Amino acid sequence: MSAEIKLTSANFQKEVLESPVPVLVDFWAEWCMPCKMIGPAVAQIAEAFNGRIKVGKVNVDEESELASQFGIISIPTLMVFKDGQVVRQKVGAMPRHEIEKMFSDLL
Repeated sequence: MSAEIKLTSANFQKEVLESPVPVLVDFWAEWCMPCKMIGPAVAQIAEAFNGRIKVGKVNVDEESELASQFGIISIPTLMVFKDGQVVRQKVGAMPRHEIEKMFSDLL
């Protein structure tokens, strides 16, 4: 079972904005090749840091309101939320160590 959380409009408030730990959110789509490239790294991070951070995925095709709310115009977009606020954001595929740098100082 994956440690990643499928994020939707229904659970975003509770899982991300009210989370007591930092949350890495991956805005992605099934047809997006760069999204598929970073998918395994995001899943590995979810397993490796389980309990210290949450990792959630937002499918922009299914959750267009969330994508719009956060100004997503290019995917993959990775955002780190802490205390209900976006504290980091990067667009595009990147290696696992770069993704980890986005939140390592918040742990």
